[in-house]
Amino acid sequence: MTNLFVDSDIILDLLAKREPHYIHAANLFTLIDQNEITAFTSPIVFANLHYILRKPTSNTTALKSLRKLKTLVSILPLDERVIEQSLNSEFTDFEDAIQYFTAVNNKINIIITRNKTDYKKSKISVLTAEEFLKTI
Repeated sequence: MTNLFVDSDIILDLLAKREPHYIHAANLFTLIDQNEITAFTSPIVFANLHYILRKPTSNTTALKSLRKLKTLVSILPLDERVIEQSLNSEFTDFEDAIQYFTAVNNKINIIITRNKTDYKKSKISVLTAEEFLKTI
């Protein structure tokens, strides 16, 4: 089974139904729901999503969405090693460095994101949801 690290922008495309990216996120999460793919993310993604989703809706609605999401994805640990690696990396975006090293340290070798340019230093595959879906 394929293991993926899913970044917050893909999940936000799904939860907020952001066009034109929603269809690719929805198709990806359909495969996840059907247990054809195993999805992972980090605690930071959940924190960021809560912050973004509660503004146009409410805290209650945001938490409800995140509870549903939690049934589909596993949350990887974020530890001192990840922070140390991120602080000393060549990534220009600290948050993306954290996501990257969380994936790498847990032997996840594909990151799904729409923000590929922030992962230029990546030694693992970085794909959009659309690109990934074309590979399977």
